[in-house]
Amino acid sequence: MLVQIALGTGLLLVNVLVMAVAALALEVVFRRVHPWLIAPPQRSKLLVMLVGVGIWVLAVITTGVWIWAFALWGVAAFTTLEESVYFSLVAFSTLGLGDVVPPPEWRIMSAMAAVNGFLSFGLLTALLVEALRQVRLAQLERRRPD
Repeated sequence: MLVQIALGTGLLLVNVLVMAVAALALEVVFRRVHPWLIAPPQRSKLLVMLVGVGIWVLAVITTGVWIWAFALWGVAAFTTLEESVYFSLVAFSTLGLGDVVPPPEWRIMSAMAAVNGFLSFGLLTALLVEALRQVRLAQLERRRPD
């Protein structure tokens, strides 16, 4: 049990680090394209931003799933990488189908993967909304007549 908790905690920390680095990278990109985003025409640029950030969120989530999949496969919780990826995706998304389950000696990891996924979806959604809000406010501020 302690090995599962230690490994799960390590995986959670790695995933938080991945999200933090990805968020910093996204901030750098936003700073560089900010003048372009707020210049007219604005609506089409808002759409481009939403699509871009949506893909970024999917990439970060996918990275988290793969981190868990490789870890579970590495400790032989699953015999194939495909099974490990499938389980990680189901656990990470908190779907919990139950058709593929780890052996009892690794089942605490299931809950930890679900917690990691729940945290990831929440944080990344908040970042998406905040990015949209900041760009839209800057766009509206630019439109105001002086």
